[in-house]
Order: sequence, then C-alpha cells, then structure tokens
Amino acid sequence: MMAEAMTATRSESSYVDVLIVGAGVSGIGSAYHLQERCAGKSYVILEMKDGFGGTWHTHKYPGARSDSDLYTYGYQFKPWVGAPIASREEILKYIGEVIDENGIGDHILYGHRITACRWSSTDNLWTVEAHRVSDATTVTFTTRFLWMCQGYYNHDKPYVPDWPGLSDYRGTFVHAQMWDPAIDYADKKVLVIGSGATAATVVPACAETAAHVTMLQRSPTYFYCAENRNELADRLREIGIDERTVHRVVREQVSYDQDLLTRRCQTEPDVVVEELRELIRVASGDPAFQFEPHFTPRYRPWQQRLAYCPDGDLFKVAAAGKLTVVTDTIEQFNADGVRTSDGTQIDADIVVAATGFNLSVLGDIPFSVDGRPIDWGQTVTYRGMMMTGVPNMAWVFGYFRASWTLRVDMMGEFICRLLRHMDAIGAAKVEVALRPQDGDMSIGPWIKGENFSPSYLLRDIDALPRAGDKPEWCHTQDYWAEKAFFPAIDLTDAAFVYDGKRVETDAPLVAS
Repeated sequence: MMAEAMTATRSESSYVDVLIVGAGVSGIGSAYHLQERCAGKSYVILEMKDGFGGTWHTHKYPGARSDSDLYTYGYQFKPWVGAPIASREEILKYIGEVIDENGIGDHILYGHRITACRWSSTDNLWTVEAHRVSDATTVTFTTRFLWMCQGYYNHDKPYVPDWPGLSDYRGTFVHAQMWDPAIDYADKKVLVIGSGATAATVVPACAETAAHVTMLQRSPTYFYCAENRNELADRLREIGIDERTVHRVVREQVSYDQDLLTRRCQTEPDVVVEELRELIRVASGDPAFQFEPHFTPRYRPWQQRLAYCPDGDLFKVAAAGKLTVVTDTIEQFNADGVRTSDGTQIDADIVVAATGFNLSVLGDIPFSVDGRPIDWGQTVTYRGMMMTGVPNMAWVFGYFRASWTLRVDMMGEFICRLLRHMDAIGAAKVEVALRPQDGDMSIGPWIKGENFSPSYLLRDIDALPRAGDKPEWCHTQDYWAEKAFFPAIDLTDAAFVYDGKRVETDAPLVAS
C-alpha cells in the first residue's frame, strides 16, 4: 500500500517531542490529533510490524471483519461511507487513506520493536530503545512524551489452552490470530473451537466452501443479528445530505442506540434476551429455533462482549445444515480430531482455535522511572489513560461496549490540551497522583467482574493498573458519561502534578 511504501527511506531522529507507539487505529488517530492540535511538535510513530493497521494487520483469518459499526469505529474526522460492518480489507483501506491524506506516513518507522523505556527526572526525558528488524540493530530515541497506542493484547502469542494430546493431532491446527491465508479449507471438515466474535466470523466464512463446520464451545455467547446496513444513513444519502453530515448524525444515532441497549441489558436483561432471540429466529428463518443448550449463555447480555452477526450469517449457515454446534469441554485431542468430556468424537481436517488472546500491558515493554522498574499492578490509573508515578505518558485503552475509536478521538483531544497546557505554564513534566481527598478511597482491580468479565481480562487482571471507586481513578467503560467528562477535565486539579508540584491557584484552563 502507498502508506507503507512512503516510509521506506525515512531516517531516525534521536529526539522528538512526542513518540507514538503503534501504527494501528489508535496510533494513526492519535497522530492526526497531534498534527491538528499541536502542529509545532515533532513526532515519530514506532511500529513493530512491517505495515500499519495493528489488529487489522495481524488478523487474516477467513472473513475477518469489524465487530463494531464503522460509523463509530471510524474516526470522527473522516466519514465512513460503506456498510456498518466492514471487512479487514475495507478497514485497512480506510486507515491507509487517513495516513496518505494527512502525511502521517512520513512519521512512521516500521519494523521497530521497543525493548525498553526509561524515564530520567534529571533530564525530564524518556529514552526509548528499539530493535530495528531490517539490520538487527538497536536504535535509541529520546522524547518528552510517550503516547502508547499499541493495544492490549499480545500479537505474537495468542491464548491456546493446554489441551491434552494436541501433539497427537495429525490434521492442520491453527489459532485464528496466526491464520495462514494459504490454508485451503474447501471441502474439508473444519472444527472451530470458541464461540465469541472471532468464531462468529470464521464459521460462516469457512462454511461457504468447507464440507462441514463444527463449532465447539465451552459456553454459549449472546449474538446480535441485524442487516448490514444503516437505514438512517441510506435515507440521508438518498435525499442528498453530504457525507460529513451523514457521518456525524449517524454516529450520534448509533451511539445513542448503543447506550440505550447497554443500560437495558442492566435494567431489563430478560427482555433484551428475548429480543435477541427473536432476531435469531428471523435470521434463521425458523420461528421455533431451539436455543437450549447451545445458545443460552450463563451471564446477562453485555457482561461479556455481544457478538455481532451481520445479516444473521452464522444462523443462516446453521439453518442450511452447514454447521453443527457442540457445547462441552475438551477431554483431549487425538489423531483425527477432538474427544469431548461427554465422549463425543469430532473428526476434523482443520482445527481453528478461536480461544482469544493473551493480555499485554503496555506492550510487555520493560519500563523504569529513575532506575526503578515499573510494576503496573502497583499503580493506580487516572481515567484509564495515565498511571500514578509514571510521568509524561498516556495509554490509549478504548471501550468494549462502544467502539474503541471513540476513546481514541476523545483522548487525542485531551492529550493535546494537556501538552498545550504544559507549554503554557512552562512545565516539563506531568504525572498524576492521588489527592488528599482520595485518602480513604477504595482501591480494587482495573475492572469489576460484574461489570465486564471476559476470560482474557480475568486471567491477568493483576498485571493491569489498579482502579479507585471514583470516576477519576478508573476506566468506567462508559463512553456516554466520559464524552461529557473529558472536555471538562480540570488540568489544574490536584490530581495533576507539574514539575513535582500541585497547582495551588485557580489558573485558567488552556482552551481546547
């Protein structure tokens, strides 16, 4: 792609004002905001892979697509003009256009894997070391501010349970995250292990040409079936409304609907469950669709991610007899496939593990402040983006119930406002610290299990920063509240410490 080729000859600069880590949807969006709102600041984006896109560069499994609608997953500054649920290729094209249209490619260095980040209070600088793949050398950068946009999962090592007998299996075994596009599943028996968003994508894609697909799940998932179109967007275009207005209006409509559904999942979950079931009945064409035992989850809707099925594709292949669902645990693998705990043998030519990923906190990069290693589990997060005791750094961590990118845009505006405020008061260093009024605050895990409980978070919850019981000291996962909070964050609040001192006066905020 053009966006990749543009950076082939760019040379490193030892110092930049801002260093952005990751050229995925978070990093590219953050770079746009930095250019627009802090135009005088120099920056570089370090990307460990050989291309942009992050998740969309990594995931090449059959049918790879968004699980969020693109009117909110797309950036606020660039209209989305396609179907709400988009393919991997369409999303990469969109991100590539953002890079090319805004000259961001000139700032990206691909093939740079960061190996250490060290803060010095003497110099008020981060020193960032990276391994450059092209010539296997170590390169060093210094920067005033680190903008961490590398996501929250390990791109190199997905989660694969320790299944007995896996080495005995004679067919093709692959985790979806490590899918090789050369794998031919036509006329093959395919077993997909898992039931979440990835499985809901892989199953209908494989079923198009596979002899048969079996989905083996440990426990059921909630699915949301709907047409892959937005009626409001279609109507606005029909009457001649410009795309920027369509994008803005539909973005608000989708956000409103998501908020309403999220709250209804908490206040009237049984009603929502029945509505989700009716959508499945319509998608499958079977008014008597049987939900027990394979489609009756043990948790309320949205306590784990609600998997989107555009045009009900998963249930259409089930209704066509191309899919068998088995709900059980694995006793062991054998030469021909898998035997479940109840003794069922599932033979397969290809086994695809859609079992999720391993959490990666700040890219698993060793961080230190003045020679002291940082243990993220011993820090407390400020609104899920800054951590106590860690100067001049922010981590982009998006939403689970709303589109990830909504927080990318919101944090982009905030971080630029913070950087301009530091310039205005002549501060070289900012960090967050608990205030005197936070002394009796309860401190707990990053997120509470009753709020959101996917396995990948619960497995490594202690590796994440801690959270308080006040909105300032946690990642609430509530975009609809945060979109009002973030623009109103008081940069003179005692939570912000500039050059080692709290602000003691009612200094005016820097305009956004």
